[in-house]
Amino acid sequence: MCMAKTILCTIDFSASSCQALKLAATLARDLKAHLTILYTYRLIRVKNEELFDGKKKIEEEAAKNFISLEKEFLMDMGISYDFKTEIGFVADRVEAYAKKTPIGFFVIDKKMSFDSKETFDELLENIKVPMLIVP
Repeated sequence: MCMAKTILCTIDFSASSCQALKLAATLARDLKAHLTILYTYRLIRVKNEELFDGKKKIEEEAAKNFISLEKEFLMDMGISYDFKTEIGFVADRVEAYAKKTPIGFFVIDKKMSFDSKETFDELLENIKVPMLIVP
C-alpha cells in the first residue's frame, strides 16, 4: 500500500508522456491511490496585452487533449483522478505540488525528465519520493 495516497504524473501530451500516464493509472489502481495529472506550460510567446487570452487558449487546448486521454486511459480504470494545468517549469510545479500535497509516487516520462538536467537534479533532491521514469 502506498504511504501517501496520491500519485503525481506529469504530461505534455506527447506519446511518451501518454505511456507514463497509462503506467501511473495502473499504479494508482493497484495501490488504490488518487492520481493527479499535471500539465505545465510557459507563456513565453504571448505578449503582455494578450496574456489572459493566451493562457485561456492554452488551458482550453490542454483540457480538450485531456478529454481524449481520459477516454483512452482513465475512464475504465476505477480510480479517482484530477487534472491540473499550471504555468511554469515542470520541476518547479512538481516541487510546489509536493510541498502542499504528500505524494507516494512521482511518474514522469524520460523525455520530460531530461529536458533540463540541472532543474531535474534539483527536483530529485527536493521532493524525496519514489520516482518512476518511463522510457
